[in-house]
Amino acid sequence: MKILHVITGLNNGGAEAVLYRLVKADRQLGNEHVIISLMGRGVYADRLESAGGSVECLHMPQGRITLSGVILLYRRMKAIEPDVVQTWMYHADLIGGLVARFAGCRAVVWGIRQSNTAKSDNRRLNYLIIKLCALLSAHIPARIACCSEHAAAKHVQAGYCPEKFSLIPNGYPLDKTRPDPEARTRIRAELGLNGAEAVIGMVARFDPQKDHGTLLRALTLLTQNLCVFSCLLVGSEMSAGNEELIQLISQAGIRLNTHLLGPRDDIPSIMNALDIHVLSSVSEGFPNVLAEAMACGTPCVSTDVGDAALIVGPLGWLVPRRNPVMLAQAITAAINERAERPLDWIERQAACRKRIAEHFDLDRMVTSYRLLWQAAVQTRKEKRRRVSA
Repeated sequence: MKILHVITGLNNGGAEAVLYRLVKADRQLGNEHVIISLMGRGVYADRLESAGGSVECLHMPQGRITLSGVILLYRRMKAIEPDVVQTWMYHADLIGGLVARFAGCRAVVWGIRQSNTAKSDNRRLNYLIIKLCALLSAHIPARIACCSEHAAAKHVQAGYCPEKFSLIPNGYPLDKTRPDPEARTRIRAELGLNGAEAVIGMVARFDPQKDHGTLLRALTLLTQNLCVFSCLLVGSEMSAGNEELIQLISQAGIRLNTHLLGPRDDIPSIMNALDIHVLSSVSEGFPNVLAEAMACGTPCVSTDVGDAALIVGPLGWLVPRRNPVMLAQAITAAINERAERPLDWIERQAACRKRIAEHFDLDRMVTSYRLLWQAAVQTRKEKRRRVSA
């Protein structure tokens, strides 16, 4: 099949990473993949091209939909003649889905990646697009691919057509996302970590949904309890140039404990350098970083958001969101187990890796998408037969 992917952009993000893994793995099985970014090339265009995909960009401004971009998308769809149009994220679901139908492609699969559908959690335009997609969900997509049980339930509550949903959890290449003692040693040496302190970290962009403020307040409590630790903050705007972040760190009194690493391309190495990965989000769909950390044998402390409980299972610590006291208690419990019961900690690390291998393997995700695309094509053929009859 020829699959045309329409995605909002190609910067660092969970959807972009899943698209890359999917194209790379599925391209080897014979399908052709064309990717159209509504915005620019970001960081993933080169990777997608190296994986065998073809990338085109419409260069729409962030947060805006332009008529010229929509017309160009229509022309490219007509020229490409895809078997399936797979869209990723709300803007692409709406624009890609509508344009695909006008271009004559009815095998449309929408992609849902997050669970925060509430008006209070979204910008005005984003919320409007969610509501429009809910109204159109019974008519535009043949199927809706959703990575999270929690996200699917939230979107059904928001008015999306429940019969269209197919749950496809994210999958990970376990040959590259794995325990790596050499990477652990290298990253720790790079940062000057001496091995005496517990190394905790959070891989997440600077965004209100990630709630770094709660994490930093929890770390303040750790210092008050004389806990010795270093914290690695990794992701977009996790740098000294982010004045708001620097102010939060200063207020928390943990400047000497904190390493700001910005966006990194070596996330598996970072996960190996950590003893504990922490996620303080107030909203998630399927939090990739938890699965990536656990695949590297790194236990996790997380707020109970999205499918965090499904990923972590009994092997980590879950706390309510926006609760720095309970987050600090969970981090402390993890640090204490590592220090006081090292054999139990080693068993926990191995079990984390095993859980991801058993439930979130990349091959399983790729197979699920292939079956979903085939079902979308079959749905289109059945509708054509009913119309002609």
